[in-house]
Amino acid sequence: MFTPSKIQRYFLYCFIVMTSAACSKDSDDSPTTPNEPDSNTNTNCTDVANYIFNEQNALLLVECENTVFASTWALINDTSNATGTGYLINEAQNNAPGSNLSTYQLQINTVGTYRFIWRSAVKEGTNSTEANDTWLRFADASDFYGLKSSTDHIVYPNGVGKTPIPNGSSSDGWFKIYRSGNDLDFKWQAKTSDNDSHDIYVQFDTPGIYTMEISGRSKGHAIDKFLLFQPTLYTENEATALDTFSAITCQ
Repeated sequence: MFTPSKIQRYFLYCFIVMTSAACSKDSDDSPTTPNEPDSNTNTNCTDVANYIFNEQNALLLVECENTVFASTWALINDTSNATGTGYLINEAQNNAPGSNLSTYQLQINTVGTYRFIWRSAVKEGTNSTEANDTWLRFADASDFYGLKSSTDHIVYPNGVGKTPIPNGSSSDGWFKIYRSGNDLDFKWQAKTSDNDSHDIYVQFDTPGIYTMEISGRSKGHAIDKFLLFQPTLYTENEATALDTFSAITCQ
Protein backbone atom coordinates (compact mmCIF):
# COMPACT_ATOMS: atom_id res chain seq x y z
CA MET A 1 0.00 0.00 0.00
CA PHE A 2 1.24 3.46 -0.88
CA THR A 3 1.79 5.72 2.14
CA PRO A 4 2.50 9.41 1.41
CA SER A 5 5.55 10.87 3.08
CA LYS A 6 5.40 13.90 5.32
CA ILE A 7 6.58 16.11 2.45
CA GLN A 8 3.93 14.73 0.12
CA ARG A 9 1.27 15.24 2.77
CA TYR A 10 2.48 18.82 3.27
CA PHE A 11 2.23 19.65 -0.45
CA LEU A 12 -1.19 18.00 -0.66
CA TYR A 13 -2.39 20.08 2.29
CA CYS A 14 -1.09 23.29 0.65
CA PHE A 15 -2.81 22.41 -2.61
CA ILE A 16 -6.19 21.91 -0.82
CA VAL A 17 -5.89 25.19 1.10
CA MET A 18 -4.95 27.20 -2.01
CA THR A 19 -7.81 25.69 -4.00
CA SER A 20 -10.32 26.46 -1.25
CA ALA A 21 -9.09 30.05 -0.98
CA ALA A 22 -9.37 30.50 -4.73
CA CYS A 23 -12.94 29.17 -4.69
CA SER A 24 -13.86 31.46 -1.80
CA LYS A 25 -12.39 34.48 -3.57
CA ASP A 26 -14.33 33.72 -6.74
CA SER A 27 -17.53 33.59 -4.69
CA ASP A 28 -16.79 36.88 -2.90
CA ASP A 29 -16.13 38.70 -6.17
CA SER A 30 -19.48 37.74 -7.68
CA PRO A 31 -21.93 40.67 -7.96
CA THR A 32 -24.75 40.63 -5.40
CA THR A 33 -28.36 41.44 -6.08
CA PRO A 34 -30.28 43.16 -3.25
CA ASN A 35 -33.58 41.68 -2.17
CA GLU A 36 -36.35 43.14 -4.28
CA PRO A 37 -39.77 43.84 -2.80
CA ASP A 38 -42.68 41.63 -3.69
CA SER A 39 -44.39 43.03 -6.78
CA ASN A 40 -47.72 43.02 -4.95
CA THR A 41 -46.39 44.89 -1.92
CA ASN A 42 -45.60 48.59 -1.62
CA THR A 43 -43.67 49.11 1.60
CA ASN A 44 -44.41 52.85 1.44
CA CYS A 45 -48.17 52.28 1.78
CA THR A 46 -48.33 52.84 5.52
CA ASP A 47 -50.30 56.10 5.45
CA VAL A 48 -53.84 55.96 4.07
CA ALA A 49 -53.54 59.66 3.17
CA ASN A 50 -51.09 58.66 0.41
CA TYR A 51 -53.16 55.89 -1.15
CA ILE A 52 -53.59 55.86 -4.92
CA PHE A 53 -56.16 53.42 -6.31
CA ASN A 54 -55.13 51.97 -9.65
CA GLU A 55 -57.60 51.33 -12.43
CA GLN A 56 -57.00 48.17 -14.41
CA ASN A 57 -58.98 46.72 -17.30
CA ALA A 58 -61.27 49.77 -17.29
CA LEU A 59 -62.48 49.13 -13.74
CA LEU A 60 -61.90 50.56 -10.25
CA LEU A 61 -63.28 49.02 -7.04
CA VAL A 62 -62.48 50.81 -3.76
CA GLU A 63 -63.44 50.46 -0.09
CA CYS A 64 -64.87 53.80 1.07
CA GLU A 65 -63.12 53.60 4.45
CA ASN A 66 -59.69 53.63 2.75
CA THR A 67 -59.24 57.38 3.10
CA VAL A 68 -58.75 60.08 5.71
CA PHE A 69 -62.43 60.74 6.32
CA ALA A 70 -63.88 63.89 7.86
CA SER A 71 -64.80 63.95 11.55
CA THR A 72 -68.51 63.87 10.72
CA TRP A 73 -68.04 60.40 9.21
CA ALA A 74 -67.74 57.36 11.45
CA LEU A 75 -66.36 53.93 10.63
CA ILE A 76 -68.73 51.16 11.65
CA ASN A 77 -66.87 47.86 12.02
CA ASP A 78 -69.65 45.65 10.71
CA THR A 79 -68.25 43.04 8.35
CA SER A 80 -71.49 41.08 8.30
CA ASN A 81 -73.14 43.71 6.09
CA ALA A 82 -70.12 45.33 4.44
CA THR A 83 -66.79 44.34 2.94
CA GLY A 84 -63.38 45.41 4.19
CA THR A 85 -63.32 46.68 7.77
CA GLY A 86 -66.90 47.96 7.61
CA TYR A 87 -68.64 51.05 6.27
CA LEU A 88 -68.71 54.82 6.67
CA ILE A 89 -71.77 56.62 8.00
CA ASN A 90 -72.41 60.36 7.94
CA GLU A 91 -73.36 61.67 11.37
CA ALA A 92 -74.24 65.30 10.56
CA GLN A 93 -76.73 66.89 8.19
CA ASN A 94 -74.97 69.14 5.67
CA ASN A 95 -76.56 71.10 2.82
CA ALA A 96 -73.30 72.87 1.89
CA PRO A 97 -71.14 70.61 -0.31
CA GLY A 98 -67.41 70.86 0.24
CA SER A 99 -67.42 70.55 4.02
CA ASN A 100 -67.11 67.18 5.75
CA LEU A 101 -64.79 66.38 2.85
CA SER A 102 -62.98 63.14 2.03
CA THR A 103 -60.91 62.49 -1.10
CA TYR A 104 -59.66 59.53 -3.13
CA GLN A 105 -56.75 59.60 -5.60
CA LEU A 106 -57.52 57.50 -8.66
CA GLN A 107 -54.90 56.41 -11.19
CA ILE A 108 -56.66 56.15 -14.54
CA ASN A 109 -54.72 54.19 -17.16
CA THR A 110 -57.51 53.38 -19.62
CA VAL A 111 -59.08 56.56 -20.95
CA GLY A 112 -62.77 56.71 -21.71
CA THR A 113 -66.16 57.15 -20.09
CA TYR A 114 -66.87 55.35 -16.83
CA ARG A 115 -70.09 54.81 -14.98
CA PHE A 116 -69.98 55.52 -11.25
CA ILE A 117 -71.96 53.51 -8.71
CA TRP A 118 -71.63 52.80 -5.01
CA ARG A 119 -73.05 50.44 -2.43
CA SER A 120 -74.94 52.40 0.20
CA ALA A 121 -77.68 52.05 2.80
CA VAL A 122 -80.15 54.08 4.86
CA LYS A 123 -79.04 53.67 8.47
CA GLU A 124 -81.30 56.15 10.23
CA GLY A 125 -85.09 55.97 10.34
CA THR A 126 -87.34 54.00 8.00
CA ASN A 127 -88.04 56.62 5.33
CA SER A 128 -86.23 55.70 2.12
CA THR A 129 -86.17 59.35 0.99
CA GLU A 130 -84.23 60.45 4.09
CA ALA A 131 -80.67 59.50 5.08
CA ASN A 132 -80.19 58.41 1.47
CA ASP A 133 -77.69 60.76 -0.20
CA THR A 134 -74.13 62.13 -0.22
CA TRP A 135 -72.37 64.84 -2.27
CA LEU A 136 -69.97 63.72 -5.03
CA ARG A 137 -67.57 65.63 -7.28
CA PHE A 138 -64.91 64.89 -9.92
CA ALA A 139 -63.58 68.43 -10.40
CA ASP A 140 -60.56 67.54 -12.56
CA ALA A 141 -62.19 64.95 -14.83
CA SER A 142 -62.78 65.76 -18.50
CA ASP A 143 -66.53 65.52 -17.91
CA PHE A 144 -68.91 64.62 -15.10
CA TYR A 145 -72.61 64.24 -15.79
CA GLY A 146 -75.85 62.37 -15.22
CA LEU A 147 -77.45 60.37 -18.02
CA LYS A 148 -80.98 59.04 -18.32
CA SER A 149 -80.42 56.20 -20.75
CA SER A 150 -84.08 55.79 -21.71
CA THR A 151 -84.12 59.27 -23.24
CA ASP A 152 -80.38 60.03 -23.60
CA HIS A 153 -81.03 63.12 -21.48
CA ILE A 154 -77.94 64.59 -19.80
CA VAL A 155 -77.68 66.85 -16.74
CA TYR A 156 -74.56 68.62 -15.45
CA PRO A 157 -73.77 69.73 -11.91
CA ASN A 158 -74.63 73.34 -11.20
CA GLY A 159 -71.68 75.73 -11.24
CA VAL A 160 -69.62 74.30 -14.11
CA GLY A 161 -71.16 76.46 -16.85
CA LYS A 162 -73.09 73.66 -18.54
CA THR A 163 -76.82 73.06 -18.85
CA PRO A 164 -79.24 71.57 -18.12
CA ILE A 165 -78.68 71.09 -14.39
CA PRO A 166 -80.41 68.44 -12.23
CA ASN A 167 -83.60 68.85 -10.26
CA GLY A 168 -82.89 69.53 -6.61
CA SER A 169 -79.67 70.52 -4.88
CA SER A 170 -76.41 71.00 -6.79
CA SER A 171 -73.67 73.62 -6.67
CA ASP A 172 -69.99 74.27 -7.45
CA GLY A 173 -69.64 71.09 -9.52
CA TRP A 174 -71.22 68.80 -6.89
CA PHE A 175 -73.97 66.29 -7.57
CA LYS A 176 -76.29 65.05 -4.85
CA ILE A 177 -76.04 61.27 -5.24
CA TYR A 178 -79.02 59.41 -3.87
CA ARG A 179 -80.48 55.93 -3.61
CA SER A 180 -84.18 55.09 -3.67
CA GLY A 181 -86.56 52.20 -2.95
CA ASN A 182 -88.06 50.75 0.20
CA ASP A 183 -85.20 48.29 0.71
CA LEU A 184 -83.05 50.28 3.15
CA ASP A 185 -80.13 47.87 3.42
CA PHE A 186 -76.94 48.05 1.34
CA LYS A 187 -77.37 47.92 -2.43
CA TRP A 188 -75.62 49.16 -5.56
CA GLN A 189 -77.23 52.38 -6.76
CA ALA A 190 -76.21 55.97 -7.50
CA LYS A 191 -78.59 58.52 -9.03
CA THR A 192 -78.92 62.28 -9.38
CA SER A 193 -81.75 64.72 -10.26
CA ASP A 194 -84.75 64.52 -7.93
CA ASN A 195 -87.78 62.63 -9.28
CA ASP A 196 -86.01 62.20 -12.62
CA SER A 197 -83.21 59.77 -11.88
CA HIS A 198 -80.02 59.89 -13.97
CA ASP A 199 -77.08 57.50 -13.72
CA ILE A 200 -73.65 58.98 -13.01
CA TYR A 201 -70.83 59.13 -15.57
CA VAL A 202 -67.24 60.38 -15.48
CA GLN A 203 -65.06 60.92 -18.54
CA PHE A 204 -61.25 60.76 -18.48
CA ASP A 205 -59.53 61.84 -21.71
CA THR A 206 -55.93 61.55 -20.48
CA PRO A 207 -54.21 58.92 -18.31
CA GLY A 208 -53.21 60.26 -14.91
CA ILE A 209 -54.19 60.71 -11.27
CA TYR A 210 -57.62 62.21 -10.66
CA THR A 211 -59.34 63.27 -7.44
CA MET A 212 -62.74 62.00 -6.38
CA GLU A 213 -64.38 63.95 -3.54
CA ILE A 214 -67.25 63.04 -1.27
CA SER A 215 -68.96 65.38 1.17
CA GLY A 216 -71.49 64.25 3.75
CA ARG A 217 -75.07 65.41 3.19
CA SER A 218 -77.78 63.28 4.81
CA LYS A 219 -77.29 62.21 8.40
CA GLY A 220 -77.46 58.42 8.54
CA HIS A 221 -76.42 57.71 4.95
CA ALA A 222 -73.87 54.86 4.91
CA ILE A 223 -71.49 53.91 2.10
CA ASP A 224 -69.51 50.70 1.85
CA LYS A 225 -67.57 50.79 -1.43
CA PHE A 226 -67.63 52.45 -4.85
CA LEU A 227 -67.08 51.29 -8.40
CA LEU A 228 -66.09 52.89 -11.69
CA PHE A 229 -66.40 50.82 -14.86
CA GLN A 230 -66.64 51.35 -18.60
CA PRO A 231 -70.16 50.30 -19.62
CA THR A 232 -68.99 49.37 -23.11
CA LEU A 233 -66.99 46.54 -21.53
CA TYR A 234 -69.08 45.49 -18.51
CA THR A 235 -72.76 45.34 -17.68
CA GLU A 236 -73.76 46.66 -14.26
CA ASN A 237 -74.34 43.10 -13.03
CA GLU A 238 -70.93 41.96 -14.25
CA ALA A 239 -69.14 44.91 -12.65
CA THR A 240 -70.90 44.73 -9.27
CA ALA A 241 -70.34 40.97 -9.05
CA LEU A 242 -66.56 41.44 -9.03
CA ASP A 243 -64.86 41.27 -5.63
CA THR A 244 -61.21 42.00 -6.44
CA PHE A 245 -60.35 45.47 -5.16
CA SER A 246 -58.08 47.80 -7.08
CA ALA A 247 -54.36 47.72 -6.32
CA ILE A 248 -53.09 50.44 -4.01
CA THR A 249 -49.85 52.31 -4.58
CA CYS A 250 -48.67 55.45 -2.79
CA GLN A 251 -47.57 58.96 -3.60
